[in-house]
Amino acid sequence: MKITILAGSNRKHSTSTQLCHYIQSVLESNDCTVALLDLNELPVPFFSPDVESDDANLQYMKNQLKEADGIVLATPEYHGAPSGVLKNALDHVGFDQFDGKVVLSVCSTGGAVGVSSLQQLQTIVRNVHGINCPEWISIGGEQRLFSPEGEPTNLKTKERVHRTLQYFVQMVSTFRK
Repeated sequence: MKITILAGSNRKHSTSTQLCHYIQSVLESNDCTVALLDLNELPVPFFSPDVESDDANLQYMKNQLKEADGIVLATPEYHGAPSGVLKNALDHVGFDQFDGKVVLSVCSTGGAVGVSSLQQLQTIVRNVHGINCPEWISIGGEQRLFSPEGEPTNLKTKERVHRTLQYFVQMVSTFRK
């Protein structure tokens, strides 16, 4: 099973990206092939409906999303919304990448939880005909601490990630074409 993770932060030591790395390790330990696309390291051009871009990073992102059986979208929460970096990347893609695929939304926020950004991501997923995983992962406050090995230091956070990923993988297995 191939999973593509799109880490939507442009902060160097982003906790949402750290969470993506942990999600990647958990998925790989469960025999998934994972492509982690970090938009800080793989920037894509600004979206314009008037311009057909041949940017190599953009083409790579589109191909990885298209080839995926399931997708994880991760974002920090800024002013109650997903990052502009992730939204810009998502504006470049559509049905070809998402139609009929299970999508897990993930957020890291300075507050308690990032519900607003997760709800907005789910709206975007519906509009590109993806299938929203009914579970999501949102970490905030003390839950955003990671060990030097890249694992969440909060036991409940680790348990939540494992439980949610188990559910997500089962859904992807059920719905994949």
